[in-house]
Amino acid sequence: MPTELEELVSFLSSPSPQLTKAAVDIVRGLTGSDEGMHSLARYANTVLPSLSRLLNAPKEVSEPAAEALVNLSQDSNLAADMVRSGMVKTAMEVLYKPESSISRLLVMLLVNLTQLDAGSASLLQIEDDKVHGLYVMKLVRSFCRTTHENHDDPFEHVASILVNISKQQAGRQLLLDPKRGLLKQIIRQFDSNSSLRKKGVSGTIRNCCFEAENQLQNLLLVSEFLWPALLLPVAGNKIYNEEDRSKMPLELGTALSIEREPVTDPEIRTQALEAIYLISLQDAGRRAFWSVNGPRIVQVGYEDEEDPKVMEAYEQLGSLLIHSSGEETSGETTK
Repeated sequence: MPTELEELVSFLSSPSPQLTKAAVDIVRGLTGSDEGMHSLARYANTVLPSLSRLLNAPKEVSEPAAEALVNLSQDSNLAADMVRSGMVKTAMEVLYKPESSISRLLVMLLVNLTQLDAGSASLLQIEDDKVHGLYVMKLVRSFCRTTHENHDDPFEHVASILVNISKQQAGRQLLLDPKRGLLKQIIRQFDSNSSLRKKGVSGTIRNCCFEAENQLQNLLLVSEFLWPALLLPVAGNKIYNEEDRSKMPLELGTALSIEREPVTDPEIRTQALEAIYLISLQDAGRRAFWSVNGPRIVQVGYEDEEDPKVMEAYEQLGSLLIHSSGEETSGETTK
């Protein structure tokens, strides 16, 4: 005799729409608790493929199925099962169907799956040179096209996907590829009013800067957008004088000549400083930083900073700049 739960799971594949709808609603409810998740995990081999198939159903069924999958994918073991079974490909295919009405949930599912290295690799399509990067290009295009001023922003969680994939070298290399131009598109989203978008863009830039040793030129290709995204969050609250602004590019000087909204999230300020530090480890990176009057900006910003962790990041950068400046001066006197 099948147990009640086995019977419930079997109804997810019922030919009766009413039974399927009732079953998927109950399963969604079960995924809202640890106990329910634990119970369903025992039937993962049946539950996950059934819910995956239901993503193509009408909204009244696909929505609870997607919500259940998002909840289940918070368990790393179940997320790994989903990745192995091709869930990343399924989510992307359904996401880009014209009639798709569960975009936000599918993007959230991809956020959870790409927290695993295997999930990121699947989204990056590492195994297939012919389509490598296609999924990511689609997501970046959608991320940049959707309006962030609208309360309904189904693609805002792409910001978190970008952070996840940029933790892998293959992801960073894809985003930094100048032929694709993805990083430039992503950085421009830093102006968004959405804190989720802002933090995701900041984290992605920081991760990409780990490639500064080999990819500095590609980072600096987008310096027109890169420096404002990195320096404005850590510039403090003061309006800068004309002398300071005259040593900056126009896009920075103009922004620092007026009152501006402070970046209140300390994590964003820390990420920006860490990114500048990674760039400044390279001689050419430090020269680029000096050329935009960066040291003056972080000096002023440090004076306004109150968060201990952010102050530590300022100090780490300051120490590097002082040390490297001393080395360069020493080198010049011995010539």
